[in-house]
Amino acid sequence: MTPPPEDGGRPRVLRFTPAERWIHRTTAALMGVCVVSAACLYLPGLAELVGRRALVVTVHEWSGILTPAPALLGLASRAFRADLTRLNRFGPHDRRWLRAALRRDHRPEERPAGKFNAGQKLYAGYVAGAVLVMVGTGLLMWFTGLAPLVWRISATFVHDWLALAIGVVLIGHIGKAMADPEARRGLRTGRVDPGWAAREHPLWIPETIADPVDSHADGEGTELLPHQPHLR
Repeated sequence: MTPPPEDGGRPRVLRFTPAERWIHRTTAALMGVCVVSAACLYLPGLAELVGRRALVVTVHEWSGILTPAPALLGLASRAFRADLTRLNRFGPHDRRWLRAALRRDHRPEERPAGKFNAGQKLYAGYVAGAVLVMVGTGLLMWFTGLAPLVWRISATFVHDWLALAIGVVLIGHIGKAMADPEARRGLRTGRVDPGWAAREHPLWIPETIADPVDSHADGEGTELLPHQPHLR
């Protein structure tokens, strides 16, 4: 299958399948609703502006409990499972990427990355763990008969402060996304410019060739064209 050309006529490389893009969109939408409803519950100005606290509480509870659902359903996608494996691997090149990031060294040769760089891997791991903790503590707060009072008080403390930490991390994540239009295009259309892939994720295409677990996952694959030697 030949990938569609971009505006300049150069073929684009498949990065995310439709299933992966929908998992990201629905998870982002649920987390957005959860964060906004939480703000309406905790900030007096917003609470007075919105009103209908009981409805906001219900929206917050259900958006929170459903946040892991897209990823769980997405396990049916072979491409998504392959990307989860990539996110769970942390190699020497990731440590090198982190050292360069801490030094604010933006030279591509000093920041090697596969399909996901070390920052994206850390972010994914943090969010996955944080969502599980938020769901667990939220359930203790929602169903008061599940645990004794001291547990519920502790759960409320953890839930509130972790929510603040998640908000800060999400702001950073959105900021990084806004600074990289090609990365956003990859999540929107599924395909990216091969020059961007070679610059930002130089180990990605060789990694796909060596371990083509998702070569044609969900009906699509990552194509490497013969006239793209810089990606070999």
